[in-house]
Amino acid sequence: MRLTRQTNYAIRILMYCASNNERLSRVSEIAAAYGASDLFLFKILQPLVEAGMIETVRGRNGGIRLGRAAAEISLRQVVQVTEESFALAECFETGATDCPLVESCSLNSALRAALDAFLGVLGSYSIEDLVEDKVFMRRRLGLADVIPATRAVPAPILPAVAVAV
Repeated sequence: MRLTRQTNYAIRILMYCASNNERLSRVSEIAAAYGASDLFLFKILQPLVEAGMIETVRGRNGGIRLGRAAAEISLRQVVQVTEESFALAECFETGATDCPLVESCSLNSALRAALDAFLGVLGSYSIEDLVEDKVFMRRRLGLADVIPATRAVPAPILPAVAVAV
């Protein structure tokens, strides 16, 4: 089975947002990071938004972010939202074959088992798993210069020392 380009980029969009979870991401930034067109990525966003994986924020300073935690978005969910067909052979499609064995074919059973195993493995991985090394991911995606805001820690107070002049 080969995943479509749309599924590939849907996963990439989610990975980018998971790596950039301190702030909103802009589609133009994501497109530049992956060398894709803005329009292509906008097309992919709709099913991700409808599935609650991506949340959009409108306005001048708007953008996109994950709709839920990266650990709660499995690759299986992404694939099921973005792929149109899971027909591994024509006999998986309703009425698409004249084969007399379609109802009791061992090949059909084997392909169904393979698809179930494939989706099962994808279900065991989350977007969080794919971006586990966030420092590496941020560098590779051009986000290294964006440092998350951290709470300032005051410098320790040292005892006064007399200095001879």
